[in-house]
Amino acid sequence: MSDIKKAVLAYSGGLDTSVILKWLQDTYQCEVVTFTADLGQGEELEPAREKAQKFGVKEIYIDDLREEFVRDFVFPMFRANTVYEGEYLLGTSIARPLIAKRLIEIANETKADAISHGATGKGNDQVRFELGAYALNPNIQIIAPWREWDLLSREKLLAYAEKHAIPVEMKHKQGGSPYSMDANLLHISYEGRHLEDPSAEAEEDMWRWTVSPEKAPDAAEYLDIEFKNGDIVALNGKALKAHEILAELNRIGGKHGIGRLDLVENRYVGMKSRGCYETPGGTIILKAHRAIESITLDREVAHLKDDLMPRYASLIYNGYWWSPERLALQTLIDHTQATVNGWVRVKLYKGNVIIVGRDSKTDSLFDSTIATFEDDKGAYDQKDAGGFIKLNALRMRIAANLHNRKK
Repeated sequence: MSDIKKAVLAYSGGLDTSVILKWLQDTYQCEVVTFTADLGQGEELEPAREKAQKFGVKEIYIDDLREEFVRDFVFPMFRANTVYEGEYLLGTSIARPLIAKRLIEIANETKADAISHGATGKGNDQVRFELGAYALNPNIQIIAPWREWDLLSREKLLAYAEKHAIPVEMKHKQGGSPYSMDANLLHISYEGRHLEDPSAEAEEDMWRWTVSPEKAPDAAEYLDIEFKNGDIVALNGKALKAHEILAELNRIGGKHGIGRLDLVENRYVGMKSRGCYETPGGTIILKAHRAIESITLDREVAHLKDDLMPRYASLIYNGYWWSPERLALQTLIDHTQATVNGWVRVKLYKGNVIIVGRDSKTDSLFDSTIATFEDDKGAYDQKDAGGFIKLNALRMRIAANLHNRKK
């Protein structure tokens, strides 16, 4: 007999988590609390409540986390200009620590003994959910059905659902979507089936947020983006909340074919995995943020951030958002953003984000009197460069002289 009396389930209402709900009730004989997070995935979430009620769930949480997600997770990540393996903007990875945080909060509120999730034993999400949960509650018990049960195929899941009268959408009965998808305000990811052949081009009708660059408007669109302390606060002069900003950038960027990515990434569990991603808003944010930093950050501070970014990206990808090293890095990154204030103008055209202007009235380090190719009136003494070059060349001159003597 299990000692688990109550478990909080991360619940979408889809096939997998609907089966998990009934499986938990039968296998662990425990009360189940369901938690459904609205991260801007654009789906109707009330059906999840109805399905949970059908199976006797008394405590049902459906939480709108869109603002917290963008303000406290997406924006801090982009302050570091974060990219994993040179391309991936971490749309799935950055959502998991927030879900883990809320699972633990609900477990505390409802006095649950355990949390449960639908991540498979092959993927990264099991690691992200569980590392986050243990960091926030070291004594929490975790139930990962995919590591326990024998329902390891869609056919077995459907058979279980039929046996237990679990409502299944027609698309699942007919084979389901040709892709495994994850969506939130930052991105949509696509994996599986057709995409499991890395040589096969993704089908055009797969993409949901973006048009192909070939079908994007023939006219460019200009966008003014205002930053304060490294975060976007306004678009075209209009102040918006964090989640509104990302939603609007997704809409505009998607219209211009921005943000598509086809990537083979190295998963935490050791395998290579091919995925396709749409991240129009994040692509614009990353480009614009680097542009405003180019005039407001000291050279060595900017280079230090670039040195640290791959490590920071790996921490997020591998599930260490709540680790002391990520928190320490965030403190350093956020310190650098105090001067990242001003505006950037971008031109969006057929899949491209083109920087066409940037300025900071209060924090710009760009000095036109020094940078000019015209007469700088003594602002810069070009003779100084000679001694600097000779000093930096000294070690190479010594090595070259030694090499010549040995000939």
